[in-house]
Amino acid sequence: VQLQASGGGLVQPGGSLRLSCAASGFSADYKAIAWFRQAPGKEREGVSCISISSINTVYAESVKGRFTISRDSAKNTVYLQMNSLKPKDTAVYYCATDFKMFRCTLKDDDYFYWGQGTLVTVSS
Repeated sequence: VQLQASGGGLVQPGGSLRLSCAASGFSADYKAIAWFRQAPGKEREGVSCISISSINTVYAESVKGRFTISRDSAKNTVYLQMNSLKPKDTAVYYCATDFKMFRCTLKDDDYFYWGQGTLVTVSS
């Protein structure tokens, strides 16, 4: 089981980025997958998640209306489209999954498998 996060980079405030979480060793369609982030000196926080078979999606209040989570079954990949980025979105972003979960949550303790992080920096 592997999760490969990518797509981070430097972007100006108001800009957009799309993060990818490529899954291998399992079908991402049938697992809940979540995005978390951790800013320097802060605790890790849940950003968004998508449940098994895309039954539902969840967003943190801080990103609602700006971020969109989706999955591409053919590529076995989950995406996080981030628009209207703000400096406070600067963080290392991680994707995670757990095989026991039906509906996703934004609690990091609920997830067993984690990808490496991808750094997002929002700065002018």
